[in-house]
Amino acid sequence: MVRINKSGEVFVKLLYWGCVGSGKTTAVNTLYRLTKEGKYGEDLTPTGNLIKIAMASGSTLFYDRGIFQSKKQAKIFYHVYTVAGHARFSPLRKKIFLGTDGVIFVFDAQRSRIEDNINSLRELKNVAVNKLISEIPMLVMVNKQDLPNPMEDAEVERILRSERLFYPFGHNFFTWNPIIYETVALYSNVQNVYKIFAELARRTTIYKTRNKYIHF
Repeated sequence: MVRINKSGEVFVKLLYWGCVGSGKTTAVNTLYRLTKEGKYGEDLTPTGNLIKIAMASGSTLFYDRGIFQSKKQAKIFYHVYTVAGHARFSPLRKKIFLGTDGVIFVFDAQRSRIEDNINSLRELKNVAVNKLISEIPMLVMVNKQDLPNPMEDAEVERILRSERLFYPFGHNFFTWNPIIYETVALYSNVQNVYKIFAELARRTTIYKTRNKYIHF
C-alpha cells in the first residue's frame, strides 16, 4: 500500500516479476540510464545508485532496488524492485512482494520459455492472493523482441485470459486489463521500457485514490 510520511512524501513500491533470465534487471538498469540521461524520462529522475545483489553469473541473487523521484510531483518516490527468478527463491519473492503497489510482469518472448513464464505468472497470482488488477495494477512486458520469432502480445493475451488475468468487455475491471507491451530491455536497442513504467506509475496513482494511505 502507498505510504506517506509526516513530511508529505509519498512512497510507492513497484515490482518487476518474471522467470529467471526474462530481463527484469536489464529493464531496471535501462530505466535508470534513460532517466539519468533524460532520455524518454523527462518526468522521472533516479536518486542514488541501483542496489544489486547478484550471483557471479550476473543473475539476481536476492533483489535489485532503485529509487526514482517524480519531477512533476517532487514528493513522490517510486521504490522499484526486481525479484530473483530462480525457483529456490520462492520464499524470498513472497517477502519482497509485501507492500507492492504495482507490478510489471516480464514475459520472456522466447517460445522455449512459455512454460517458465506461465509457472512464474501462476506463482505471482498465488502470492498476490487475487489482488492483481482488482487492487494492484499489473502490466506486461513481452521482452526480447529483438530475438528471432518472438511471441507477440496477442499470444500473451490468450495466456492471460486462460489464467483469468484479462477481463471481457463489460466486466468491472475491463478498463484495467493489463496493457501488453512488446519490449526490448537492452539499452542499446531499447523499446517501450520507459513507456511501460510511466503507465504503471500513472495507474498506481489512480488506484491509490481508491485506497487508504499508510501514514508513518
